[in-house]
Amino acid sequence: MATPSPQRLRADLASLVHREYGLREFALGAARILRRAVPFDGVCVLTLDPATLLPTGEVVENGLPPEATARMTHIEMAGRDFNNFSALAHASPRVATLSEATGGDLDRSVRHRDVRREHGFGDELRAALVGERATWGALTLLRERDGADFTPRDAQIVAELTPEVAEGLRRTVMRDAVGPAAADEHRQAGTVVLEPDDSIALADPTGEAWVADLLERETPRAAVPHVIVAVAGRARAAADGDATAAARVRVRTASGRWLVIRGSIAGDGPDRRSVVTLAPAGTPELAPLIADAYELTERERAVTQLVAQGLSTEAIAQRLFLSPWTVQDHLKAIFEKTGTGTRGELVAHLFFEHYAPRLTEPAEH
Repeated sequence: MATPSPQRLRADLASLVHREYGLREFALGAARILRRAVPFDGVCVLTLDPATLLPTGEVVENGLPPEATARMTHIEMAGRDFNNFSALAHASPRVATLSEATGGDLDRSVRHRDVRREHGFGDELRAALVGERATWGALTLLRERDGADFTPRDAQIVAELTPEVAEGLRRTVMRDAVGPAAADEHRQAGTVVLEPDDSIALADPTGEAWVADLLERETPRAAVPHVIVAVAGRARAAADGDATAAARVRVRTASGRWLVIRGSIAGDGPDRRSVVTLAPAGTPELAPLIADAYELTERERAVTQLVAQGLSTEAIAQRLFLSPWTVQDHLKAIFEKTGTGTRGELVAHLFFEHYAPRLTEPAEH
């Protein structure tokens, strides 16, 4: 049977993108399309917070068990193994195989030596899923130990298709970010303290409630939410001077609430603990994510911000040192990207709290 052309595969992925599936349906549907050109035995699709590249969600089929995934997250956050997702997001190309990176000696990889090999896996192909303005996720294709390694042609095919997969993830994040929020039963922060092995040492009642809400998202269920393990790992890396981004992530829980999760380190030495705080995300935290999801340019963000403040076209033009016609052009582009038609619809669609957020300034790390 002939391998489908990249054009045919891109068309099928584009059709999948426009069906407005949830994350799991889209990820597994995209995997089925990729498998038609690049055979594999298992797949993992991660969603990432574009500000910090920390994982916020995961879809796995025929992959590692939950207890192994926690160790994989720990290794990934340390940033010292081959084909780290953060590095791939800034590389060219953004796709790499473990066999090529290790010169054919997979045991040079910490995650293969410590985790993957004992669960029967051989080569892997990884890709950062980068859109026009942000990184939305990561893809891992797995082959069993006795299978053939991925080829350079395999990597090239996946590289040609990752923009469509990234677009699908962007749309799932966009729908979550601007969708109706769940009723807030406990609008307060909670705290969870992790041991060095990422098991929970202490948690206050609110922290326990947030953990339970996060675990409901994970299939199969893990002992500790992967996103909390990732934040703790990033905090440890930052304490060691190795992290390039903050130990902070925005994530939606199973009940539909958005959280900001932050990590820090308590103590010194090998027995130090990680302190993770989980707090409801307000509009200032979500606004930059929404702007990224709609792929608004910096100028479009500034115009949107001023529209939300009620300024007229002429006033916006004066504030931004633009002509009124240029402001109108920006507004037209903003309406097209957000699916709105008037200023009132735009504000109602994007700004769902009681005040206008700042789209142009990231939340405090």
